[in-house]
Amino acid sequence: MLSLSMIVRNEAERIEACLNSVKGFVDEMVLLDTGSTDNTVALAEAAGAQVERLDWPGDFAPARNAALEHVRGDWVLVLDADERLRAEAIPAIRALMAQPDVLVINLLRHELGAAMAPYSNVSRLFRRDARICWSRPYHSMIDDSVAEILQQEPHWRVANCAEPALLHDGYRPDLLNRSDKAERLRQSMEQWLEDQPGDPYACTKLGALEVSSGNHERGVNLLRQGLEQLPDGAGRTAERYELLLNLGIALAPEDAVAAEGLYRQALDLPLDVRLSLGARLNLAALLMQANQLDEAIQLTTTACQHAPEVALAWYNLGLMERRRGDLAASLRAYERSLELNPDHAESHQNFAVARLMGGDIDGARASFRAAIDTLHAQNRAEEAGALQAQVSGIVKLDGSAS
Repeated sequence: MLSLSMIVRNEAERIEACLNSVKGFVDEMVLLDTGSTDNTVALAEAAGAQVERLDWPGDFAPARNAALEHVRGDWVLVLDADERLRAEAIPAIRALMAQPDVLVINLLRHELGAAMAPYSNVSRLFRRDARICWSRPYHSMIDDSVAEILQQEPHWRVANCAEPALLHDGYRPDLLNRSDKAERLRQSMEQWLEDQPGDPYACTKLGALEVSSGNHERGVNLLRQGLEQLPDGAGRTAERYELLLNLGIALAPEDAVAAEGLYRQALDLPLDVRLSLGARLNLAALLMQANQLDEAIQLTTTACQHAPEVALAWYNLGLMERRRGDLAASLRAYERSLELNPDHAESHQNFAVARLMGGDIDGARASFRAAIDTLHAQNRAEEAGALQAQVSGIVKLDGSAS
């Protein structure tokens, strides 16, 4: 028997899509509501979920632990309302659940809108065991309790589902800008660091947030401190990768050589290609800037082969192939990028340039129009005007070549 366990609060916009994605897979859906004032509860109950209630305890770990008390399944799947299960992953998940020595299944999650790290591995499917519990603030996880069980009972193992299993909307820039997620993360991590100075987990999360918020010096110092304090061991591979990636991102504008070294260290770690896409694409971009096109294209081609659903990889490949002079390969890459993300104005613009270079005037005109229209639709009117002025000297958008 498989139970869905969730904690929710004011998720009326997303709860139905989430629950619909697991229907037919889970045997029960149990939600713990922590104070919704919209119709989240009614929508969940209408979808067939059992809804329990709890006053918000102030952090996610105790709320998730309270939610576990209400499920009855042999296995537990934990989702947030901004996540959806991919039906394509269910056969692979079922096969892993059938293996008697598997205690936890890590699910590959596609972070929609997170260009720098489009995938993460999350331990969200596990056998129901009273010893498995959530810990750590904000980004709570079961990993600490699972590590203790594995030490005591080494016959168990943690398995990875190679097929992308979850779609996650939570890191889309438009949604982040409308929420207080960043501020809640900051508060949780500041408290965590105060209680446990130098903790690598808190340094990772808060350091990355500080860099993205413009507090560059403190962010870099926290990330470096996290690397210094992080103990060696296979169990900390993902954490080490995240520290190396974020420190590379922070240093790249001022010290490309140091950033390149950090990205290479990150790629040396034993991680699935999807999980190391951020370092791979960032390293390739640095190499392209240094005109080291062969290695840049090799890295990016590998990304496209192993994660063909990531539009950014195809877009970058288009830029590189055009710079190398392979116009046909560049056009194919831009086309694939736009199939995956038709709202990417830069892909339309660079596709237009490549078409123009190939002598396709009508195609270039259409792509420039698409780029300008997309910029307007995204309220980027100044950029749209600048592009239109630039293009007008090359191609008449409403007629023949000038």
